Amino acid sequence: MLFNSLVFFVFLALCLALYALPIPWRLKKLELLVFSYLFYAAWNPPFVALLALSTVVDWTVAKRMAGAVGAARRALLLVSLSVNLGLLGYFKYGGFLLENFQLLLAGLGVDYRPPEWSIVLPVGISFYTFQTLSYTIDVYRGDMRPWSSFLDFALFVSFFPQLVAGPIVRAAHFLPQCLTPRRVTAVQLGWGGALLTLGLFEKVILADMLMAPVADRVFGLAEFAGFTSAWLGTLAFSAQIFFDFAGYSTCAIGIATMLGFAIPRNFRFPYAAVGFSDFWRRWHVSLSSWLRDYLYIPLGGNRKGRRRTLINLAITMLLGGLWHGAAWRFLVWGGLHGLYLVGERAVRRRWGDVWWNGGRARPIAAALGTYALVCLAWVFFRAADFGSAAQLSLAMLGAREGHWVLLRGTAGIVVAVTVGLLTVHWLMRERTLEELARLAPRWVTVLALAAMWICLALAPGDDRAFIYFQF
Repeated sequence: MLFNSLVFFVFLALCLALYALPIPWRLKKLELLVFSYLFYAAWNPPFVALLALSTVVDWTVAKRMAGAVGAARRALLLVSLSVNLGLLGYFKYGGFLLENFQLLLAGLGVDYRPPEWSIVLPVGISFYTFQTLSYTIDVYRGDMRPWSSFLDFALFVSFFPQLVAGPIVRAAHFLPQCLTPRRVTAVQLGWGGALLTLGLFEKVILADMLMAPVADRVFGLAEFAGFTSAWLGTLAFSAQIFFDFAGYSTCAIGIATMLGFAIPRNFRFPYAAVGFSDFWRRWHVSLSSWLRDYLYIPLGGNRKGRRRTLINLAITMLLGGLWHGAAWRFLVWGGLHGLYLVGERAVRRRWGDVWWNGGRARPIAAALGTYALVCLAWVFFRAADFGSAAQLSLAMLGAREGHWVLLRGTAGIVVAVTVGLLTVHWLMRERTLEELARLAPRWVTVLALAAMWICLALAPGDDRAFIYFQF
């Protein structure tokens, strides 16, 4: 059930109508839980059992941790890790591991032909797995106590606005909200509806209608791309993936707001980042902070010397890349970002924050340089295979000749959208949408939202799934 579909709007209207009834808070939470499971079942009903399994296992494990110590406590955590990461590994990485095992045997001269791997990836499994794991890890560490209400916990794991593509919400942030009755108010409906409109506009108009066709054409014809077309196609994808994913997150935050819940921002205008540590404080914030708190810091973070810090960074970014997909090119994408972060640390150690010294031009130049290197990494994220990624990378570096593969008039659209995107991100670098809404005259806000809805109404009925659904 896509946010950008008529079926979802009927679903949401029915959910809000029932939610607004004067019924006890516990029944409202039960209603949200039922709607969340119906929302997930719309993708593939049998996979609801996996969601329920993760919920029951982690709820039981956390409860038993309350009275366990030492080895018993560690064994309970191992149960949670084994079940959740085992399911994730089987469904998401089983085919990848089998394929590479076959290649390894072939290299040793063994002709092994396994049966075809035809397991369907459950939508959102990477997101809700990390979400529910954070709860058991927090309880294990003593950062929070086991929650007393199973209904609250089940709603936390399955909350439909952000279930299938984030943001990855922490239990300590969501569960306390379940204690206080939430009500549908005009202010919440208005602001939530505005965010939903903005998110759909980003997804349907900017990502799908304007940028996706250009990116698809260039990456689909990588062998013919020259310097200009390779860069334009990659710029188009950099805009597409931002508008697609940030659009989903904005929709999720808006829908949660309508229901009276607050979920954290997932994007903070990342293409205005000055440096790569800044980029990861702005891009997919819920994942980067999860990897920091539950992987990088437990590995030792930056507490065990410079060499160990660099190793920890590399491991974190490689696994972050693998989280996105079961393919070597995602490891390369994560590895490139790891190299970027290592290089940035070397520059800081030698010269300090040089990009902020020397007036206004230097940070802008540093932000543009950061964006250019992020785009080079995006090639491996988007390309269908290593061959295509290599061809486009060489073309972007000017090391390979090619042909103009874009349709007439497309280049101007890509340049205009990219310049607009970077300008908005820079101007909003230290601001939020809430601040902008407070400062803007009401008539400007109404006019902008009306224009977005007109564009959405006139857009072709091609409902593309959100890119991050595949992760």
